[in-house]
Amino acid sequence: MTLRITTLSENTAGMGDFLGEWGLSILVEADDITILFDTGKSISAVYNADSFKIDLSRVNKIVLSHGHYDHTGGLSSMLRRIGKEVEIIAHPDIWQAKYSRRKNEADRHIGIPFQPRELESLGARFNLTREPYKITGDIMTTGEVPMITGFEQIDEGLYVREESGWQPDKLLDDQALIIKTEGGLVVILGCAHRGMINTIYHARKLTGEEKIRAVIGGSHLMGVTEERMWQTIASLQEIGAQRLGLCHCTDLPAASLIAHEFPETFFFNKAGTRIVLE
Repeated sequence: MTLRITTLSENTAGMGDFLGEWGLSILVEADDITILFDTGKSISAVYNADSFKIDLSRVNKIVLSHGHYDHTGGLSSMLRRIGKEVEIIAHPDIWQAKYSRRKNEADRHIGIPFQPRELESLGARFNLTREPYKITGDIMTTGEVPMITGFEQIDEGLYVREESGWQPDKLLDDQALIIKTEGGLVVILGCAHRGMINTIYHARKLTGEEKIRAVIGGSHLMGVTEERMWQTIASLQEIGAQRLGLCHCTDLPAASLIAHEFPETFFFNKAGTRIVLE
């Protein structure tokens, strides 16, 4: 299987006619299927696809990592460009009323900025499941990620608004995409709110494959404690991924430290980055 992975939306843009924007969208092209993993915050994913001269009408599936605006805000423009019915694989909790509530800041809605009917009128066909979902024999979602490690926690500033009041957001909708290749697993992360290491361990358990070929996407290491940072690095050393293309919510200080600790495997994954795995 030839696997082509293109980052269409990310906080920063690489060289060329690419648009940087807070958010994430990654296009996965395998031999017989094209999957869009997240859609970015607004127009950047479509704009950068045009820069690559990518025909978005070839997208077969959309997978949403979770229900935050910076991963789903591009849904409308993307569906218009795809121009046909397309299955969107996600967790039921993507439609929760998600908010950021932090000290000295106003409560801020950070959920999906669209209603289901609006997206369905543009061709969205939602497949909502809590379980891992097999897209092909070699590609699947993680479904809900169990909290295994003792050092990875969910951001305490994230809440859902329910009829009973404010509740901490457990981010059960947080999921990743797993691609099984001859060289090992490729794990595509959205934000890894439930932990990058937890997600990798879960991918191993689901597939029975221990070898990790690449980890690409957001790791939500921004603002974590120094202790958690070094525990994450120790776990990554044990995991032994061949490539680490972290970005988005990884944050520059965390990414720089990981780049220093993994000089042969780390790369800054920007909008416009493309890797090909044979």
